[in-house]
Amino acid sequence: MSSRARRYHRAVTLRPETSLAQRKRQLVATELTEAALQLFALKGFDAATVDEIATRAGVSKRTFFRYFASKEDVVVQFLAGMGADMRASLATRPAGEPLSEALRHVVSVPLAACGDHAERVLPVVRLILRTPSLLARFLEHQAEWREGLAEELGARLGLDPATDLRPRLAASMALAAFDAVLRRWSAGEGPQVGEAPEALIGEAFAVLAPALDGPAGTGP
Repeated sequence: MSSRARRYHRAVTLRPETSLAQRKRQLVATELTEAALQLFALKGFDAATVDEIATRAGVSKRTFFRYFASKEDVVVQFLAGMGADMRASLATRPAGEPLSEALRHVVSVPLAACGDHAERVLPVVRLILRTPSLLARFLEHQAEWREGLAEELGARLGLDPATDLRPRLAASMALAAFDAVLRRWSAGEGPQVGEAPEALIGEAFAVLAPALDGPAGTGP
């Protein structure tokens, strides 16, 4: 595994692997992702093929499809694990914490990780947001995240998301802030950005807090 790929792996893996098999699988996935990102940078997303990605990573096309369903999944997987991380983080927040504070923290953790590794994450975020097929796949992931957060918020608030709008509305507001911050952070063409994601998320939740906490601080 190249030193560049190892740096990539450390930068984007937010949860430790727990077995040798999982570590080996992550290494292959990382090599494929690294090869894909290099090709996309050289040729553009549409021009690069799965065959070229597999060849560059030193594996077969069949191996590629054991890890990813499509070229789009190679890129979007870069951020896909954030949804599970956000739900797990929400489950650990103190029960009496205002909803806006709990959700601000939950969304801040992955965004701070993006900001800490901007040189690797920023080109991928820009590629996702500017490529229609990638953006569509990313929005599918966000819809899954929304359901997971709504279920966790339902448990936290003692509400059933199937019959009460508040858990899903709160989850939607948090993810709208996440999406808005990603777009603002990645705006522009250069390798640098002017504002850190964690600062932007604080600004976003200052706007959302009154609606999330309500007059009694109990949520939307």
